[in-house]
Amino acid sequence: MTVQALAVLGTGSDVGKSLITAGICRFLHRAGMRVAPFKAQNMSLNSFVTPEGGEIGRAQALQAEACGILPHVDMNPILLKPESDIRSQVVVRGSVWSTGNASTYFEQRPQLWTIVQDSYARLAQQYETIVIEGAGSAAEMNLRDRDLVNWPIVELADARVILVADIDRGGVFAQVLGTLDLLEPDERGRVCGVVINKFRGDPKLFADGVSFVESRSGIPVLGVVPFLQDLLLDQEDSLHRERDRRVEFSTEQINIAVISLPHMSNFTDFNSLMAEPDVALNYVTTPSLLAQADIVIVPGSKNTLTDLSYLREQGYSRILEHHVRSGRELVGICGGYQMLGRTISDSHHVEQGGISSGLGYLSIETELSQKKCTEQVEANPTDTLVADQTIVRGYQVHMGVTVYRNERPCFRLQRRVSPIGGAHSLTAVQEDSCDGAIREDGLVWGTYIHGVFDEPSFRRAWLNRARARKGLLPVGVHTSRSVTARLRGELDRWTDHLSRSLDMARLLSCLSHRRIFSL
Repeated sequence: MTVQALAVLGTGSDVGKSLITAGICRFLHRAGMRVAPFKAQNMSLNSFVTPEGGEIGRAQALQAEACGILPHVDMNPILLKPESDIRSQVVVRGSVWSTGNASTYFEQRPQLWTIVQDSYARLAQQYETIVIEGAGSAAEMNLRDRDLVNWPIVELADARVILVADIDRGGVFAQVLGTLDLLEPDERGRVCGVVINKFRGDPKLFADGVSFVESRSGIPVLGVVPFLQDLLLDQEDSLHRERDRRVEFSTEQINIAVISLPHMSNFTDFNSLMAEPDVALNYVTTPSLLAQADIVIVPGSKNTLTDLSYLREQGYSRILEHHVRSGRELVGICGGYQMLGRTISDSHHVEQGGISSGLGYLSIETELSQKKCTEQVEANPTDTLVADQTIVRGYQVHMGVTVYRNERPCFRLQRRVSPIGGAHSLTAVQEDSCDGAIREDGLVWGTYIHGVFDEPSFRRAWLNRARARKGLLPVGVHTSRSVTARLRGELDRWTDHLSRSLDMARLLSCLSHRRIFSL
């Protein structure tokens, strides 16, 4: 079938490829095109579970939303989830495929390339336009013979290329011209435009810079994109910015500290909390920063046992003890939930083997398993957590089975999402299906549900519970609903911003390069 392809490649990592891709996807969707995103290989600990129960990068889920379609594993056929500096879990078409080091992974390239080709071909059969996101730099010279995600895909799709550079980090001329200089002539010939991203100030002040890039490269600059303040969209590589961001804790707000674990996963779980006007949320890197927190959250982890040891070695466990004794709240999400229990057993050597003592705040026991649970769920919180019978929607992605002894569950699962006839539907679960555990006083709890704070009614009921403990008056649920509405509108706000900044007519002309995609 006839399919157009546009590839968004970068001069390096974290230049904004994911959001530029999402914005272009949204723009094309608004223009009436049947468009889908594609990233052959992603490396991220921020993942999402698709309706069919497959795991993909969070960025591709956002890009699918931008296209007005449901996310699917073919949009990100390979997801690498680092477990250490030299070892990653390899997720292929949504399911765990292997775990190993880079050498082992590169040896598997022929088989993986076939999988990538098949995924792209299936998308090309369903959509008229594919927007491809690259990874890292477009000129990773040491990886060219093993590349799966940049130029091999560009050539497979016969795509035109937009090159994105980050002016905020400095050296933008070297970024652009150096990258172009390292490309092969046929690769350079595919580059139809350059985007200068994250400009602070008036873009008109960079007019001479645009002229310089165009005159030296012979490639048009499609636009200079100003840095958009307070953009609240899920991003793969933005955690370092959140770690650096510090807000003042205060007596008039709910102060939340998220412990920044070395292998933290799915930090996007807390974006909705960060947007609440009565919340001050910080990612903390030292135990002393927990002192003023009303609530401490131990987030998800890709290496639970290593991060559990980290908490002890850095002195967090002693501070957490004082925190809980003082009547303040402690929450664990996914791997963080496992850490709050009595023991974590790893008889299958999923991580490092053996049995480790947990932090002991919940009487739960976890056995790490080789099979990963990946599913979307709906659930009701139990009365111990919040009295309101609100609905929580999210997803589970974990390798472990947890049983609780004395505590009540946090949530009663109502429905799971499962694919039927190519669509997704909600399926009722057993009456006794539960998730998480909560201490009798309600101050320590944990859950496997990612996105648990995204539903405004639950989020507000939970925050008001914390406000009551602090002697503050409750805030109406309309405030949280407004926050959620704002978050849902961020994609369009970003697309409007991008449309004002780029020459979209010229960008569309890049798509005039058409081909018949053949299997």
